Amino acid sequence: MFEDRKDAGEKLAKALKKYKGKGVLVLGIPKGGVEVGYEVAKYLDADFSIVVSRKLPYPGNPEFGFGAVSEDGSKFIISGYEEQLPKELVAEIIRKQELEIKRRISVLRNGKPLPEIKDRTVILVDDGIAMGSTMRAVVYLCKNKKAKKIIVAAPVSGESAEKEFSGFVDEVVILEKPQFFSAVAQAYENWYDVPDAQAASILQRWETTLKH
Repeated sequence: MFEDRKDAGEKLAKALKKYKGKGVLVLGIPKGGVEVGYEVAKYLDADFSIVVSRKLPYPGNPEFGFGAVSEDGSKFIISGYEEQLPKELVAEIIRKQELEIKRRISVLRNGKPLPEIKDRTVILVDDGIAMGSTMRAVVYLCKNKKAKKIIVAAPVSGESAEKEFSGFVDEVVILEKPQFFSAVAQAYENWYDVPDAQAASILQRWETTLKH
């Protein structure tokens, strides 16, 4: 469906062209959403930064997340899981992810605060939405910070994710919704885990060459 994240970002940007030159804020979710978000922000002549959200890994099965936490402490936990796990264990998992969030803010955003979100149109970008927990935690962050309008945007997701988000954000823009969707990677010809240094360099490139 997409050659790589740059290709996906360019295509997603065109689907969002009505926001071009409108002073919107694009926030990429690391690490995969950073390059996609960069291409979107560049095309839209928008403001751009990185917003950090972390999956809460299920004990014994870290690939599966039972929710997520974002950098302002906003949490989303999938219904039913809080009752299954001891409160102390949930608190410990959240604490570990909050430490990782702090590390990522330091490394990827050079410790800088998020841009002002209040009363702004915010486009939240990831390279794809699987379960949607990390994106949902960031939506809560934007709601807490009183964003005027929230748009969830990604090159690919399952159909259920799109339906779910359309119920509580202003707009959802998804390019591809494969019938048999199991992982974001399946939508990309060239897929790899993004290293810290690459994600940080994308924001640095933005700030040195494109920031208004």
